This record gives sequence, structure tokens and C-alpha cells, in this order.
Amino acid sequence: MIETYRNATFISTDAHVTEPIELYAERVDAEFRDRVPRIETVGEWRTLLVEGMSPRRLMPASEREVAIVGDCDAADRIRDQEKDGVSAEVIFPTFALQACFSPEDAPFQLALCRAYNSWAAEVFGTEHRLLAVGLVPMLDIDAAIVEAKSLAERGFRSLFLPARVLQREYNDPEYDRFWAVAEDLGLPLTFHSGTGHEPRVVRGNGGAVINYLLGAQLDGPRVILNFAAGGALDRFPGIKIVTVETGASWLGWIMTQADSIYQDHLHWARPKLSLKPSELIQRQAAATFMYDPVAVNNRHITGTETLMWGNDYPHPEGTWPASQEYAAKQFEGVSDVDVHAIVGGNAAEVFGFSLS
Repeated sequence: MIETYRNATFISTDAHVTEPIELYAERVDAEFRDRVPRIETVGEWRTLLVEGMSPRRLMPASEREVAIVGDCDAADRIRDQEKDGVSAEVIFPTFALQACFSPEDAPFQLALCRAYNSWAAEVFGTEHRLLAVGLVPMLDIDAAIVEAKSLAERGFRSLFLPARVLQREYNDPEYDRFWAVAEDLGLPLTFHSGTGHEPRVVRGNGGAVINYLLGAQLDGPRVILNFAAGGALDRFPGIKIVTVETGASWLGWIMTQADSIYQDHLHWARPKLSLKPSELIQRQAAATFMYDPVAVNNRHITGTETLMWGNDYPHPEGTWPASQEYAAKQFEGVSDVDVHAIVGGNAAEVFGFSLS
């Protein structure tokens, strides 16, 4: 029996596996093998080299042996998460966050995503508590439809799309044929922060803070507003979207302001919506956070159904392995009903976890 805050079932909607970088070279077609992501030691730093992005420092090579990396062994992951009071997790990749969506070559993106997906299916396919998302590149919409259907047939329970597609925003009606398929498949669409674009928007002083907020977390409102104000949520009421590691403090802001702006500019606003933007968001969207007391305090504006918790295991900016202490801080004075929904109930409903 896992002991948790308020005896709630905690489901992390934001966890990561550090996939073996070698899988890309091993699983893509020969024509792509000289372009796959790789890690090299540059000076003292292990450095990720990805087509379409500047080199990314990971950690000093000397720290690799003692780092908590989030491995792919199911028993190890379950042990680590139970130590944190977590019963189940939605698993995102690590290197693939940037590597699979950064190249501007659609067939290459697809090859990288398929390489990761085939590996994830082999590693996590039989364990209900470990839900690995299936990666879907969106440069070629018709190819994305084929991959989404294939993932559903192989038992994936969620799709992971890049938070941004620089060539075409998500309010573009060209995507409607994909949203129709996603609605039919019944798989939630996830959008992890900082994917599909270079999240390092500034260099130098303040970069660590500015980039995490404006280069990554700002993906949350961008995705949700594109879907809500852009009309996709209205046209496809069966789709569910979840922004991941975006925090949720901004939800109350965009929901109230989108309603006001839509009403004030109703003459010019396109498309016309059957509900307020906030009502569409409340019905079909959610944002995940680790420690965000502002989002928790704004639940009377956003509704609790828009909030999901995650510990970002094993990343150092997350709450693992002290999530229960963080929960006690941010949920003080919050009802048991709301706590249980936010830390696990909403995730169970959207991603199909059993709480029993």
C-alpha cells in the first residue's frame, strides 16, 4: 500500500524515460543514419547534437554514472515512482523531445518518431501503469494520420504532438482531417513544452528563467488558444488535449481574457463559436503542473477538470522524490474531492488508468 497525501491516488502525467540514443541509428532506414541524433563529449560536457537545433549540454561526463536518468526497466520505474507515492505515469521521451520534431524534413521526422515508437512499444507495451505516449510528427498531415492509426492499433493510449509546428499553426483548418481521426480513435493529444521549436529564446543573463517560462511554458497557452479560439475544440467535441510541463498559472488568465476579447471583437472574430472559449477549454483541455499554487488557487475560475499533476521524474526541476511534501504545501485548504481529481482522478479519466 502506497502512503500518500490525503490517501489520494497520484498519477504523474509528466514523467520521462531516458531512451538509449543508439536506438535511432539502429531503427531508422539506412538513408537517414548519418543524420540521427547523437551524444558526444565536448570538453567536460555530454552534448546532444540534433539536426535543426544548436548543441545542447546535458551534464558533465563525470556525473553520468551517478545521475538518476529514468531508465527503461519497468520494475525500476515502478520502484522509483512508488517511493514518491505515484501509482502510474504518462511517459515522455527525453532526447526525442527535440530530436524527433526539430528537423525540417518530414520523412526524416517520421523515421525518427517511428524509431522511438517501436522501441517504446517493446519496452512499455504490457504494463498498464506505464503509459508511453506515441510520437506523431505533423509536417505531413496525411502521414500523421497513418501513424496515429498505427499507434492506436498497437495499443498506445495517447498521442504526443509537437507543441509548435513552425510551418503551420494549430488553428489552420488543414489539420481538421487529423483532428477528425483523433476524435474517432479516442486518444488524448499531448503537447509537451519546448517541442517543435528552439525553446532557448535568449542567451546570457536570466536565460535559465526566461527560457523555461517564455520558451517552454508559454507553449501551453499557445496550444490551448489555437484549439479553443481557432475552433477545433468546437468542431471536434470528442478530442481531448493536454499541455505537459507547461504549468497552469496562466489558465485563469487566458480563459477570462479569451472570453472577454471574443465578446468585444465578436463582429470580427472567426470562426463563430457555439460556446465561450473558456467553456471549450473546460470541456476538452487540461494543463499539467508540478508545483503551482497559483493554478490551484484559481481552480474556482478554471475548474478542477483542467488541472493535472505530474512530478517530471527524473528531472531535477521536478518534485520527485518529494512530491508528497510539495502536495501538502500547495493543497493546504483544498477539499479532498479537488485534491483527488487533480493529482490522479482527471488523469485516470483522460488516459484510461484504473484507480482500483
